[in-house]
Amino acid sequence: MKQKLIRVVTSDVSFSLIKGQMEFLSSDYDVIAVSSLGEQLIKLRNTENVRIKDIEIARNISIINDLKSLYKLFKFFKDESPFIVHSMTPKAGLLSMMAAYFARVPHRLHTFTGLIFPTKKGFFKKLLIYLDKTLCFCATKIIPEGNGVKNDLIKFKITSKPLKIIANGNINGVNINLYNPSSFDEAFKLKFKMQLDIANDDYVFIFAGRLVGDKGINELISVFNDVNKTYINTKLLLVGTFEDKFDPLHKETLNNIKTNKNIINTGWVKDVRPYFAISNCLAFPSYREGFPNVVLQACAMKLPCIVTNINGCNEIVSEPENGIIIPVKNTKALFEAMSKMYLIPKSKQKQMGEVSRNIIISKFEQQFVWDAILNEYQKL
Repeated sequence: MKQKLIRVVTSDVSFSLIKGQMEFLSSDYDVIAVSSLGEQLIKLRNTENVRIKDIEIARNISIINDLKSLYKLFKFFKDESPFIVHSMTPKAGLLSMMAAYFARVPHRLHTFTGLIFPTKKGFFKKLLIYLDKTLCFCATKIIPEGNGVKNDLIKFKITSKPLKIIANGNINGVNINLYNPSSFDEAFKLKFKMQLDIANDDYVFIFAGRLVGDKGINELISVFNDVNKTYINTKLLLVGTFEDKFDPLHKETLNNIKTNKNIINTGWVKDVRPYFAISNCLAFPSYREGFPNVVLQACAMKLPCIVTNINGCNEIVSEPENGIIIPVKNTKALFEAMSKMYLIPKSKQKQMGEVSRNIIISKFEQQFVWDAILNEYQKL
């Protein structure tokens, strides 16, 4: 009989970040996916040979709802008696590690995919630090997604337990066969550009991800307006969804997105690869990350990148080899970086794109990451 492995996230959408991984692990373990109910959770059951359990976990702090979720997780763990519980998002991590601790689950693993508290202030920052310390106390193994996250855990004395990065960081790696620019020929790209009202000689910046303040979207839109006035054949692709409830954008930002015809807002898309294929550069001015999949995917698609000097981003991008690294929330530096990237000769940008893809192939190939995760489980 296979040992039971339970993977827990807050929102089922997070399971899309480890697509294919649990099906791979199901060869060795009886895998159960736990999250709030949604399309991704149901899809997992149908496509990845895993069992599912829907337990509502609120993203925001809600004492009554959180206590209900904690009890439901505890009861589920007691009933299932898993060998491993492995969580990877903040709220799910706190509640599932506490529930697994009280249920006496032998191996309680949490992956920190990023830390929220470094960008907060005052009482809320102290509260978040306390909650992360509680999570770590209840866990038996702490896995930082990258060196930046690891350094912050040490700096803020979140835990004294050993911290080991799996492979070279990132939770799922990149399928380099799927994320391959060779999958899209020139005829396809030309037709796709026409559909989006992009001229063939336009220079296209792309942002992919949640369209929220923490991702630097307010700064990006403001700066692109200035870049676009200086270099009129520039376009900005925004691939993602707004989250007005959790992190709304400034009204001025929303107005600029609506009124600037050179800003193309696609909304959520099932496949981001065609958008990378017609773009020239990723612009990703995020405030905080753990180890961003978007940057990995863009690099696999041979894009040079403009990123902020934050965890994960500065472990993927090296300046000037495959991109430009700028300070967080610095609009002047972002304008200079976007202008510089626009003016770099095409041959040089092509070289930068080749470097980007080679970094992914050598350090973040998906099967390499999956094998490393399986090896960590088998050591237990």
